[in-house]
Amino acid sequence: MTAEGEALVGGMANAGAVFLRGELVDRPAPRHARALRAYLRGLKAHGFDAAPAPAGLTADGREQLTFIPGDVALPPFPDWAMTGSALASVGSLLRRLHETGAAVAVDTRAEWPPDLADPEGGTTVCHNDVCPDNVVFRDGRATALIDFDLAAPGRPLWDIAMTARYWAPMLDPVSAAALYPPGLDAAARLRILADGYGLAAEDRVELPGVIEQATEVCRAFVARRVADGDPVYLRALDERGGWERWDRVQTWLANHRRTFTAALLD
Repeated sequence: MTAEGEALVGGMANAGAVFLRGELVDRPAPRHARALRAYLRGLKAHGFDAAPAPAGLTADGREQLTFIPGDVALPPFPDWAMTGSALASVGSLLRRLHETGAAVAVDTRAEWPPDLADPEGGTTVCHNDVCPDNVVFRDGRATALIDFDLAAPGRPLWDIAMTARYWAPMLDPVSAAALYPPGLDAAARLRILADGYGLAAEDRVELPGVIEQATEVCRAFVARRVADGDPVYLRALDERGGWERWDRVQTWLANHRRTFTAALLD
């Protein structure tokens, strides 16, 4: 522990700027902090204890949230985070978030971040960034979600698609090999995630197409960061194969759409 507190690793947007001070996480506050904090308080009031609770805002643009202890998988992702039971628990946790969130009033006047938001909109606050870095595990099960910076209203199905991108993962084998253990069957794992969530049949039919749509949105998000000269995204793009990787992923998703649909429905 330093005078600055213990630096917390993981993530890209706030790398090096997040600290643990006692039992509180001290971090830069997002632009929509007040609306997001009201949402988090609403979740807690309705019995959802699997997200950080707001503790304070500072005049210098930082916020404090309760720290949630547990294990967080960082890249390259370890085997323990990629088991079938771990994946099913991620789906179940996401379902709990959406069900509880349906009872929480959404501030429609707030400037929710558009970066990864559902282009079709919606009334459910979606996390939009349920990557392994943002899921807290205990005893091999997903028990909490952190880092709601990119949360915004949308369809629950959009949030599932975003989550599938990271957890199946919905990547061609060459791209997946850079961050994930070998031998993961994306189609089978997509089914495990959907089953863990309890996804309805009509949504399963749509899910592969929504994953392709979400991938396009994520690519545009990276392109904006690169165009702005963001060094974190410039380095990540270079290290992960450049735009050729994105082309390869999008082609692979389109070519395997029927395979994914069959796995979800059979």
